[in-house]
Parts: sequence; C-alpha cells; structure tokens
Amino acid sequence: MIIRETCVAIWDALHAAVMAQPHMEQWKEIADVFQKTCQFPNCAGAIDGKHIRIKKPVRSGSQYYNYKKYFSFVLFAMCDANYSFRYIDVGSYGSRSDSAVFAHSEFGKMLQDKALDLPDHTTLPGTTSPAMPFVFVADEAFALGENLMRPYSSRGLSLARRVFNYRLTRASRVVECAFGILANKWRFLHTPIHLKLETAISAVKAACVLHNFVRARDGFNFDDSLSHSLQSHRPSVVRGHRQGAAVREQFTAYFMSPHGALPWQLEAI
Repeated sequence: MIIRETCVAIWDALHAAVMAQPHMEQWKEIADVFQKTCQFPNCAGAIDGKHIRIKKPVRSGSQYYNYKKYFSFVLFAMCDANYSFRYIDVGSYGSRSDSAVFAHSEFGKMLQDKALDLPDHTTLPGTTSPAMPFVFVADEAFALGENLMRPYSSRGLSLARRVFNYRLTRASRVVECAFGILANKWRFLHTPIHLKLETAISAVKAACVLHNFVRARDGFNFDDSLSHSLQSHRPSVVRGHRQGAAVREQFTAYFMSPHGALPWQLEAI
C-alpha cells in the first residue's frame, strides 16, 4: 500500500511540471535540438515501445503474455533529443504490437486528429520549397504517416534510401537511450516486477517522471544508456499511406542534397 500510494503521489506531484504536453513554441525548440544533435530537421520527437516484465496478473489469461514468452505490459513513450519523456502510455497488454498500442494511445489519437499543436509546415534548412511537416521518427513497427517517419524496408534499397534509414536511425535511437537511462537509474526495471498490476503500472509511471526530474538536474552516463533489460516489441507489418510516402521521399532527397547531406553519411551506411 505504501509503494502504491507513494508512486501515485510522485506522479501527481511531478507529471504536470516535468511531462506537460508541449505547445507550438516548445515543439519548435525540440526540433531545433534534434537538428543540432541528430541532424534531422523538423523532428518533434522519437517514439518506441518497450516490454516491462511482470508476474502473471490474476485472471489475465494470455493478454499479457508476449511473443518472447513472458508476461509484460507495454511502456510506450515519445521523447525529445535530451532523452526526456514528453509522453508515456503505460499498461497496454504485452501481446499487443507497437502499432496497436500507438493507435489506441491518447498521443496516437491526437496525432491522427491534428490536435498536438504542432507548428505549421516549414521549409528545411537551406531550402525555399517545399514546406515540410513536423514529424516523429520511429522504427519499422509503426505505420508511415504524414507526421510519422519510419525506415524503408531493407530489401533492395537504393543509396538514397539507405542514407535516409541511417539518418532516421540517428534520430530515433534517442528513445532507446532514454529507455536505457531509465532502466539503469531505476533498477527494479531490470527484473520482473513482483507487484500487483496496478501498483506496477504506477511504479513505472513514477520512474518516468522521476527520470525527467533527474535529467534536468543530474545529467546521465551515456555508456549506461546503451544496455538495458527492457525488451523491444516484435516488429509488425503495417502499411503507410501515400501522403506519408511523399513526405519520406522529400526527406530522402533532402538528405542527398548539398544542403542536407552529412560529410560522413556515405561511409556510415
């Protein structure tokens, strides 16, 4: 009871202060940091989902039993380039795919409904056209959309598409590092959580807001962020739509242009 009440109190006290939904000017600031540190323009955040290992919840059947053959719920997160969580969704069934968790999350619905207060389309650095949307970057488990970029399929890629995948990975890996920092700071995430389901969810939510609280004051050890016990979701086959494909092609062309290319990108792919 003490654990549950304390975790709920931590979440209630810190959530609004350290994980409030960004407004338009804050989205621009987030994108500026992604451009400076990851060289991916118009990027508003990186998203991913991780399994949180738990003991089998009472009367849950196979809902929390994931493809790696253990019980878990999902921590879905969107983070900025400073490795801070800007949105989390905690507690979805471990048997669900990343795309399903995203689609049913408040964040996913707001993105779909254009309700995130993202800035208007703007041109990429060094260009005068076309005006490009602000986007979130993710791995292949998510569906391509106008505001959501995922890698190209790895089969028969052209040089330009391989460069795009490299550039997108540079930006999307920040959420992996954020999960690593989280798990290595709050080490109960390295082992199965032996708490009731609701208490376990509250503990993870508390750890996430404490992560943001500490990030602003304590920094982090980058090496510790590269290994952690949080398991990725199994990629699922999801389709994008034409508008998203057109935006991805424009980013691809930009990354091969004199204004958008990096000196080392061809050696890195």
